[in-house]
Amino acid sequence: VQLQASGGGLVQTGGSLRLSCAASGSILGVNDIVWYRQAPGKQRELVAAITRVGNTNYANSVKGRFTISRDNAKNTVYLEMSSLKPEDTAVYSCYARIVPNGRPELGYWGQGTQVTVSS
Repeated sequence: VQLQASGGGLVQTGGSLRLSCAASGSILGVNDIVWYRQAPGKQRELVAAITRVGNTNYANSVKGRFTISRDNAKNTVYLEMSSLKPEDTAVYSCYARIVPNGRPELGYWGQGTQVTVSS
């Protein structure tokens, strides 16, 4: 089982980006998925989360600007980020609770993807 994050990049203040986090391999199901971010010198923080049935949760700092969604058929979650600010600059990582075929649910981390917002 692998979890692959992608979509980061450099964008100007006020711009938009879409991150993707895709699970692949011998998977029975993907449950909760969470996007975290960590800026230099700061602790990792939860950005947004989504359950298998689509219930969502957001950090106060991104509410109204970020939208998390998922495509269960593709085992993929998306993070649409708009009205980006320099303080959104961080490495964004996804974490998913995945049920591999024939095994109990486990937690998996995707590799980070850098988001840089220039002022």
